[in-house]
Amino acid sequence: MKRLFAILLTLFSLSCFQLEAQTVYQDLQKRSIYEFLDEMTNLHLIELNTLTQPYSRSLIAQKLEGLDTAQLNKRQKEELHFFLKEYKKELLRKDYQEKRKDLFYYADSSFQLTVNPITGGSYSANKSGNYWHRWWGGELFGYLGEHWGFYASLRDQLESDQYLQENFLHRRNGATYKGSGDFSDFRGGLTYQNKKVTVGLIKDLFSWGNHQFGSNVFSTKAPSFTRFNLKLKATDWLELNYFHGWLNSEVLDSSRSYSAGIQQRKILANKFIAANYFSIKPFKKFYFSIGNSIVYSDNFHPAFLIPFAFYKSVDHAIYAGGGNDGGANTQIFMDVSSRNIKGVHLYASLYVDEISFARMWEKDSHSNFVSGKLGAQWSNILNSNLSLSGEATLTNPMAYRHFINTTTFASNQYTLGHYLGDNAMNLAFQLDYRPLARLKCSAGLNLATKGTTNPYTEEGEDVLGLNFQEEIVWRRNQFYTSLRYELINDLYLTARYEYREVSGAQAFLYSPELFQGNTHTFSGSINLGF
Repeated sequence: MKRLFAILLTLFSLSCFQLEAQTVYQDLQKRSIYEFLDEMTNLHLIELNTLTQPYSRSLIAQKLEGLDTAQLNKRQKEELHFFLKEYKKELLRKDYQEKRKDLFYYADSSFQLTVNPITGGSYSANKSGNYWHRWWGGELFGYLGEHWGFYASLRDQLESDQYLQENFLHRRNGATYKGSGDFSDFRGGLTYQNKKVTVGLIKDLFSWGNHQFGSNVFSTKAPSFTRFNLKLKATDWLELNYFHGWLNSEVLDSSRSYSAGIQQRKILANKFIAANYFSIKPFKKFYFSIGNSIVYSDNFHPAFLIPFAFYKSVDHAIYAGGGNDGGANTQIFMDVSSRNIKGVHLYASLYVDEISFARMWEKDSHSNFVSGKLGAQWSNILNSNLSLSGEATLTNPMAYRHFINTTTFASNQYTLGHYLGDNAMNLAFQLDYRPLARLKCSAGLNLATKGTTNPYTEEGEDVLGLNFQEEIVWRRNQFYTSLRYELINDLYLTARYEYREVSGAQAFLYSPELFQGNTHTFSGSINLGF
């Protein structure tokens, strides 16, 4: 109740400000609009900080509305017109005329509501067997007055096999299974926005850090968790993103568990996270960002509601120095993004786990639990609707992990960071061609390796200086081609071919049986909504 009161008090305080816009976040799985905005930003047609996602629908609408069509080619103009059918409702409200088809849409001067179905299925097959996945549900979003935004979605899902379980190394979002391949996924939020500040209580996927093939700071690998979210746009050159979240530890608290009739009532240990990211724009089209986070357990502490804190110092004050006496788990991260060359996005990010300034610059870099990423994207090469992306990620042993199982950088046992986890390397390249509006043809190469993962076996065990991939236990060489076409708004048809070589002593642990060895896999899907 105290935490709820604090959040409500914050929302009430912010209501004293003059409000200009509202916030409903656009699902990250709707990749077509995010890819279009990336292209427009790379081509210097809009200015957008791509560090944190998802974006609000209002922000997307403003960026689309501000585009100069005289600078777009035929395909881009058609796609802009197509997307505006969806997002002009954020700008026009009840005067919204040329719009997409919705199951239900209502708007007046003070209220707006959209309701749509979600349904779809996918099927994959190769010489080892097949895999299918189906889902159905619905989503709604809307605005109340000039201040509030709200959204919710529910997907009931079923797989032929538990392909999304936490040990398998792929980028798809994790699942909390109810049994067999059955699970459901609720996402939503309630937000309040003023001229410079947005706050919200949100359960949704998000990512922090520039990337094309999976962030190494906060990725979408773990199932969504509830968080109190704050975004402060202080000036045109300074922005703060912050959240405090409630994670799922999946660690039994035996002292609070009890017998409840014929069953045992199992209580899990509390697990929390707080994080901030400051983004600075020293000059146009260049951003430098730095932030830190802390994963802590057992008891909520209000100090971690301070959005601009350095959490390592707070950790020392609260947990008597941290370390093996049961302190929290802290991280620091940095990101550099440059679009100063027209058409080209260059970026790099660094994640440092278990901050230790004493060993930060040691010659033996493996003593630092770090993950680094370098990437580049060249959009609309020679105005030919062709783009090329490349990215390299390297993560040292022990990054994202901790000797206390209630303070690991994970939720529901899924990593919050890069989907490959620690002691891993990933090289990815992709060529995209868009011959027609809403049609994307892709070909890509993805090379990934993972070394031995050494668990903490004894309290105080020295895990410094572990060699990077001294022994590779899993390797995946992957070539793929794919087609994706958005027939109408949110109705997608996809087809995909993949050739994979999966090998190593622990291939059985990190890849489903269907994709072990050398396989040629054909896949297809149709989905309405996400």
